[in-house]
Amino acid sequence: MDTLEELNRRGFIEESIDPTLDLFEEIEKLKKEKNAIVLAHYYQEPDIQDIADYIGDSLGLSQEAAKTEADVIVFAGVHFMAETAKILSPEKTVLLPDLKAGCSLADSCPPHLFKKFKEKYPDHLVITYVNCTAELKAMSDIVCTSTNAVQIVESLPKEQKIIFGPDKNLGAWVAKKTGRDLVLWNGACMVHEIFSREKITKLKSRHPGAVFLAHPECEEAVLELADYIGSTTGILNYATKSNAKEFIVATESGIIHQMEKANPTKTFIPAPPNNNCACNDCPYMKRNTLEKLYLCIKNGLPEVTVPADIIREARKPIERMLEISASLGL
Repeated sequence: MDTLEELNRRGFIEESIDPTLDLFEEIEKLKKEKNAIVLAHYYQEPDIQDIADYIGDSLGLSQEAAKTEADVIVFAGVHFMAETAKILSPEKTVLLPDLKAGCSLADSCPPHLFKKFKEKYPDHLVITYVNCTAELKAMSDIVCTSTNAVQIVESLPKEQKIIFGPDKNLGAWVAKKTGRDLVLWNGACMVHEIFSREKITKLKSRHPGAVFLAHPECEEAVLELADYIGSTTGILNYATKSNAKEFIVATESGIIHQMEKANPTKTFIPAPPNNNCACNDCPYMKRNTLEKLYLCIKNGLPEVTVPADIIREARKPIERMLEISASLGL
């Protein structure tokens, strides 16, 4: 019989499921039985979004993880998000349907290399995008999300020197919006880097009335075409409030499920990547499935753990972010 460590190492539990089971019903039963809450990111598959107790972007998910009274947090997202939940609620059990649901952006910034990078700028304050490892958060002064990055930078004195990582595209956008000279780590999200300016331009010409919405993790050449740039929540809210009937969306395609639910009379078109694959789907986000979510809650595995010393240090910049966000009404 496999040990708990072996099951966790494997990433998820492989177990046959009775095909006649109503997984939605079974998951609801298990949530009540175990006092569990399911937090899901907008980039998850539609079934997971529909069963979740809370759906949101990184800021909203962090806020929810910090305040929940559930004993078990089941994080339908990627690994760094579950780590953030554990940092904010160390006394709770945090589960992730598939431990191999990682993040290309987090992987682009190894902590040992960032440590050397940081040492080059000893008088700089470190702001890290939440899409990074717990170890990187522990090396930071403030954590931010795409929702609050601009406001957090603007809340600091203008003379304050700042390192911003790991996303160079988000950092460049924040620098442009704030007029600040930020030292950027050279990291990026593979999904947001693959959108094609040429194909988007052609798509816009075929849909002249469409509003183009883009996430700030996209490259500058793509952002220059955008009618609105914002976080996933910002994009969703903008589309809902807009009088337009057609939208081109440059972010992970999972958000379109919520956009269509909130706006059934509007049309949403995923922005095309620069090749013929479905690269605007995050392969890490899509590792989580309804079946894995069910087994995860049922078996209480895989569990996400973070060393106590990392929790202690990483909690400070996250709490500072939440305090700034609360003071600004975000």
